[in-house]
Amino acid sequence: MFPAENIRDWRTLNVVDPSGSKIGTLESVYVDTTTDQPFFAAVVTGIIGRHKLTFVPLTDATVAPGHIRVTVSKDLAKNAPSIDTDGELPADAEPDVFSYYGFAYTPGVRRLARR
Repeated sequence: MFPAENIRDWRTLNVVDPSGSKIGTLESVYVDTTTDQPFFAAVVTGIIGRHKLTFVPLTDATVAPGHIRVTVSKDLAKNAPSIDTDGELPADAEPDVFSYYGFAYTPGVRRLARR
């Protein structure tokens, strides 16, 4: 994992998949409340006039000048849970985000905080 202190600098960076295909643009980072480490990126995806924030895991992601490379494919991210660009992830939707990518989730405990 990478240090959480620089996550504000990542805003507007391109988020790319392992092959270099652009998934979208980083809007914000959701940290795991138990570790305070970046866990999911909220990525602006979609076409002009129909943007949404799609959740993409930051596990084993790498930050480089101009982009963040994640370990999931663009195709997998395309169908991931999302919210409106002016929305906030509700607590009852967290389990869906975790399960979509195969991560364990402890019910009843808020796991994500937006940074």
